[in-house]
Amino acid sequence: MLDLRRLRLLRELDERGTIAAVADALRFTPSAVSQQLAILEREAGVKLLERAGRGVRLTDAALVLVAHADALLERAARAEADLAAAAGTVTGRGRIAGFQSVMLRIALPAMEALAREAPRLRCELREAEPEEALPALALGDLDLVLADEWRDQPRRLRAGLQRHELLRDAVNLVLPARHPAARRHARAVPLAELAGEPWATGHVRMGWEEMTKRTCRGLGGFDPDIRHRANDASVSLGLVARGLAVTMLPELPMPPRHPGIAVRAIAEGPVDRAIFAVIRDADAARPSTRALVAAMRDAAAALPYARPAAARAPSASSRSA
Repeated sequence: MLDLRRLRLLRELDERGTIAAVADALRFTPSAVSQQLAILEREAGVKLLERAGRGVRLTDAALVLVAHADALLERAARAEADLAAAAGTVTGRGRIAGFQSVMLRIALPAMEALAREAPRLRCELREAEPEEALPALALGDLDLVLADEWRDQPRRLRAGLQRHELLRDAVNLVLPARHPAARRHARAVPLAELAGEPWATGHVRMGWEEMTKRTCRGLGGFDPDIRHRANDASVSLGLVARGLAVTMLPELPMPPRHPGIAVRAIAEGPVDRAIFAVIRDADAARPSTRALVAAMRDAAAALPYARPAAARAPSASSRSA
């Protein structure tokens, strides 16, 4: 009889690559992981690991077993979720991950509400970009991820993950308050008027940077001169307030007030992104997971600038400001 806990260790080794990474993720010692995998090898009656440099790799037989382990662990997780649903109480642990602005505007209000409405649910928060958080969710390291998706940059979710739309987050131009274009246009600024300006965005290959490039090229007909890059939108706002740059930002990271800036719509047309929550299919029936998703929806709907998310069924299906 194969032990599910040891099968999980094998599956984790396949995903994470090293015994040290498995031990760190599951809070074991590397020697404990090695011992349990050796026991699993004896139970299976075939060689599962072989040396590869200073580490190990899975044999062909181990890869066959991993495929079965995925199915068995999925069924076990669904059985646990069904038992929790039958009990009907919101208890346990809710591990939530998201990027900075979505944590401040959605996750924290949702957790505050859950502390009142479901006091037996222990919520834990972790700041992480979707690129890091979504694989961790698939591995079971998290219970809910708040993610975003820019237009023309769709995210592909792994099989076994389920998407729940929360809101559409509009993107605006942010200019120095004394900028001539801000003075000429009280509501919407044509992008072409900003072709010669220095721009601030996120780091290379972040969704924010890609959105800025695509929008300037597609709607303004120019490549932006990106001079400043930062993870934190407040750095970009500081640059703009001092007349050192212009930028594009969605509503979510914008503070209620920021002296020295002017916020304008993009005259050539609306630009926005989707904000959504992601859970595992296997956890969908859990009262705790349902409570987490409902709290995130309520917090998103309460935002003063919230626009309803486009109708989209929960689905298995790309950094962020």
